[in-house]
Amino acid sequence: MPTSIPSFSDIKRAHQRISKYIIQTPVMTSKNIDEIAGCTIFFKCENFQKVGAFKMRGAANAIFSYRPEDRVNGFACHSSGNHGQAVALAAKLAEARAYVVMPKNSSQVKIDAVKGYNAEVIFCEPNDASRTQACEDVVNRTGAILIHPFNDYNIIAGQATAAKELIEEVDDLDAIITPVGGGGLASGTSLIAHHLDPNMEVFLGEPEAVDDAYQSLKAGKIIPNTSSETIADGLKTTIGEKNFAILKDHVKEVFTVSENEIVAAMKLIWERMKIVIEPSCAVPFAAILKNKKTFNGKRVGVILTGGNVDLTKLPF
Repeated sequence: MPTSIPSFSDIKRAHQRISKYIIQTPVMTSKNIDEIAGCTIFFKCENFQKVGAFKMRGAANAIFSYRPEDRVNGFACHSSGNHGQAVALAAKLAEARAYVVMPKNSSQVKIDAVKGYNAEVIFCEPNDASRTQACEDVVNRTGAILIHPFNDYNIIAGQATAAKELIEEVDDLDAIITPVGGGGLASGTSLIAHHLDPNMEVFLGEPEAVDDAYQSLKAGKIIPNTSSETIADGLKTTIGEKNFAILKDHVKEVFTVSENEIVAAMKLIWERMKIVIEPSCAVPFAAILKNKKTFNGKRVGVILTGGNVDLTKLPF
């Protein structure tokens, strides 16, 4: 169990640990998209991952880091959806109970998916304080082990394996970009990029409406979100302390994008690549389209984080 920032060997061990529980997702390209963006983009399609999101990597690593005798009371987490699904499935594979605290305004498709993996869903008010309190109550009631969505070194090491696969598959990437919410994927990606190719630039994309990572990295300290009004429901959370400590050393820049830019980028990927992505997932691509000068002519890796969309509520 890493008690400090994951090393390269921690991430390699995480990859070995989870390999039989995850999919090595494909890397896709599109000449049409490249022409529009002015760079060569390699999309790591975690929308094809188990549970439809990269979150399966971190959850599997965290849960399978515990010995079978430590799993008897199960696992608890709070999540608007994808982390909850991942913990539910990883716990099921580990033959353990899962308790998932979800905001009562979570999308029905994500609630149904969590329940589909035999997890118990506990609803809370849609704010951080309520989530945290409800999760604490569950842990006290059940003795379950808390699996934090991002502020956890096992989660960070697990999420790093998506970029590890991408960098090992695609030669000579100049840059890599992910969305940033709590920072599990962003910090894992920036760590593995640093270990495998210290010259690779790491960028993050973030909605303007919840730009805590942008504000925090500029200020040198965590500045919490005051709003949660974004279509990118996976990115509403304020960045975690462990994540921030990694990002401030390894990220070149955070780009913010508007709600309209997120929807336009999402629509473009649906139309041109014929794949389903969720709004949070479109944020880094929207950042590339908005900042073409930064990426011009470069070979850029993009982690497509997930594809769990309520098809009755598409924004286009």
